[in-house]
Amino acid sequence: MIRRIIKIDEETCNGCGACAAACHEGAIKMIDGKARLTREDYCDGLGDCLPACPTGAITFEEREAPAYDAAAVLAAKESPSTSAPVHGCPGEQAGTFGRKAEPAVGEAAFETSRLAQWPVQIKLVPVNAPYFNGARLLIAADCTAYAYGSFHKDFIQGHITLIGCPKLDEGDYAEKLTQILANNDIRSVKIVRMEVPCCGGLENAAKRALQASGKWIPWSVATISTDGKILAIEKNHN
Repeated sequence: MIRRIIKIDEETCNGCGACAAACHEGAIKMIDGKARLTREDYCDGLGDCLPACPTGAITFEEREAPAYDAAAVLAAKESPSTSAPVHGCPGEQAGTFGRKAEPAVGEAAFETSRLAQWPVQIKLVPVNAPYFNGARLLIAADCTAYAYGSFHKDFIQGHITLIGCPKLDEGDYAEKLTQILANNDIRSVKIVRMEVPCCGGLENAAKRALQASGKWIPWSVATISTDGKILAIEKNHN
């Protein structure tokens, strides 16, 4: 039969796995680092996977395809002989953790992670992840968490965290950060960088994204020294 079904451009796909995680029917799997539509009869043609794709690699097309088999999808989900499907790399699966604001009495603070979501890499995070709405956003250079001892308590706590290294990662973060800021209700942006010159790329990308978003969003920049001290804090609000 001729029906609407998704099409994945493997050249555009960056292998983040966000579409596979968003596909409730299990029609998409990650194979050799790329998203593939492995079960056409599992694809309902509604496109829940489309907004999850950060590169626009997924579109609709009208073509010959088997009918959507809702019964087979339900049976696969309920089958006791198969575990819940893992789409793509488990390290790329999006999720939130529901951290407590403060550790419980007797719980050592240094043992408590303040990270609120996954993934954290700028390159991997979906631009329309639900945890972005109403978020206080932290954009941090990779090395800052290692250099600054109280990074979780002083910076991550209460924030949605994105990390990157402009020297090691290919491309410019500005375009993706612009999409995140423009398409979600971001309350504030905190940028944390190292004092080394290459970290200026992360700061500049974040500031360009703030400007390109078309929104006024309070922001601040904290600069960390290589020996773990806060050297300076710049901000556009009180």
